[in-house]
Amino acid sequence: MNTHVSRKSFTKVTGRALLLGILLIPVNVYWMTLVEVKYYSLDGSSLPLFIQPIFIMFVCIVANILLKRISPRSTLHQGELLTVYIMVAISCTFAGHDTMQNMFGSIAHPFRFATEENEWQTLFFRYLPSWLTISDPQSLRGFYEGEATFYSKHNFFVWLKPLLFWGLFFLIMMFMMLCINTLVRKRWAEQEKLAYPIIQLPLRLSEDGGNRLLKNRMMWMGFSIAVAIGVINGINYLYPQFPQIPYIKRTAAFQNIFTDRPWSAIRGTRISVYPFAVGLAFFLPLDLSFSCWFFFVVRLAEFVIAAALGTRYFPALNEQAYGAWIALFFLAVWVTRRHLIEVFKKVVGLQSELDDSNEPMPYRMAVIGIIGSLIALGVFVNIAGMALWVAGIFFGIYFLLSFAITRVRAELGTPHEIYYVNPHDMVAMVGGTRQFDTSSLTIMSLFYWFNRGYRNHPMPNQIEAFKLAESTGMGNRRLWIAMLIAIIVGIIATFWANLDITFRNGAIAKAGGFKDWVGRESFGRLQRWLHNPTEPNMVGIGFMGIGALLTFVMMYMRMHFLWWPFHPAGYALAISFAMDYFWFAFFVAWFLKYMILRHGGLRLHRRVAPLFLGLILGDYVIGSTWAIIGPLSGLRTYKIFI
Repeated sequence: MNTHVSRKSFTKVTGRALLLGILLIPVNVYWMTLVEVKYYSLDGSSLPLFIQPIFIMFVCIVANILLKRISPRSTLHQGELLTVYIMVAISCTFAGHDTMQNMFGSIAHPFRFATEENEWQTLFFRYLPSWLTISDPQSLRGFYEGEATFYSKHNFFVWLKPLLFWGLFFLIMMFMMLCINTLVRKRWAEQEKLAYPIIQLPLRLSEDGGNRLLKNRMMWMGFSIAVAIGVINGINYLYPQFPQIPYIKRTAAFQNIFTDRPWSAIRGTRISVYPFAVGLAFFLPLDLSFSCWFFFVVRLAEFVIAAALGTRYFPALNEQAYGAWIALFFLAVWVTRRHLIEVFKKVVGLQSELDDSNEPMPYRMAVIGIIGSLIALGVFVNIAGMALWVAGIFFGIYFLLSFAITRVRAELGTPHEIYYVNPHDMVAMVGGTRQFDTSSLTIMSLFYWFNRGYRNHPMPNQIEAFKLAESTGMGNRRLWIAMLIAIIVGIIATFWANLDITFRNGAIAKAGGFKDWVGRESFGRLQRWLHNPTEPNMVGIGFMGIGALLTFVMMYMRMHFLWWPFHPAGYALAISFAMDYFWFAFFVAWFLKYMILRHGGLRLHRRVAPLFLGLILGDYVIGSTWAIIGPLSGLRTYKIFI
């Protein structure tokens, strides 16, 4: 009994952990926004395991070890360290590249860049809601040109109403994701026991207040390798005469090899061996890491074939990816179907074996939350000007992709940079833009900012937080409250950081990493839709069907034949541009893991696993260090990714 109480007291969410998380969220958000928006020197939100939260956790652990010598009772225990980590990581899902950074590049763009030539004013201005966009010329001048302040009364009230409504909109979506994750958490975490590879580093790092992993020599070996690479290449970035370690970042290795057609189609292919990527890929199942790089090579072969044949549409990777990700969604629902049936019984009051007492919220409340969120989103978009039937299709596809991404992350932990696989392009291809009214297309384009890419998608991070709670006994309901607080504080901090930094530096002046192109992509495409309405693309729908069919076939083969080497998620990731940066690092990790398991078995695998955790941690620490040195010195410094 005493042991149980002791363990529970060292894993629960505490008030001081909540307070520390609240205090660190603005620090993290401002730092992330500064380096990604102004200096573009650390893409911390572009990776499945965010960089800044790991660094902040590492700093807390080092401080914890020092504090232990002075006041042992004041040190943070594992549950508190993970609470802080989760809250900071949740804030990254708003402050990162593919969410609210993009929003600021979108809601002001049309009124700043409309010209007589692009005809935006006559085409769609009357359909842009004034309560969701910024049209004030004076405020736009300061925002885009810089040397201004957001803290004037005029600018504050110009931005207040749109940001309040966008914040409410995103809060509704976050709550709906929490409800969906509540319904599937038990099945994925406790019954299927999915691997959740992304949580391995924060989980291991927080054990025993950080002492256990930090005492492992193998971890420090990997850490030292990554730090040494980062130091050498970081100095080379500032002083090019200093030697560098090649092929760590994207290198065009084939530029001078494949110069003639059709091989010239793959000249732009780049090789990179990011230490953190090798570390992350090492913890993936062998069939997945193999499939990721293998199907990327197949993709290159398709480019060569297309160049040789002179075809215009083949290989239609985006369309194949549409079908593959839709298939992954249905597969995820299929393997969860029995659990969802039991959830339904529980909700309607029928006899069910499920116990939801340890869930983030009761199943009935989660279902009511989903229904209420859908109604709220429907009211929001309908007032904005989108037809309800169009909104149903649009958000149906969005949450379909969100569910598929979350399942892939929970099971496999891979990057999910599925650029150009989004509701906008899928709706335009399958339905044709001629079928939709101008107002609906305009609002759809206004929503492009959170659909351009899904690198820092909030939903996978939420379910990984629940897995951390399940693994350590933190308590899902306490953590749910912490996550809700982090969502609200994170949204407010993100608004403040983006406006402060952008008014100081200018979105098109000194802010080199600001997402100005998101607005160009959003409204430039809307302009094309309105000038040249399209019919359903039957060829694209055919390739979409091929992508779905291949995914279903690969899953069937994987479930029925142990020798089958291909994973359907690897195919979906490789054709949707998630592997452009990582394919060679995945090959290296796959080869190393294969040789370790073949010649040393699981025993050797367990022994060397800390080395690969060290590669991740060392790369993140040196990358974060450069991202601190840069802003302090006013320089753009080396970044460990891209």
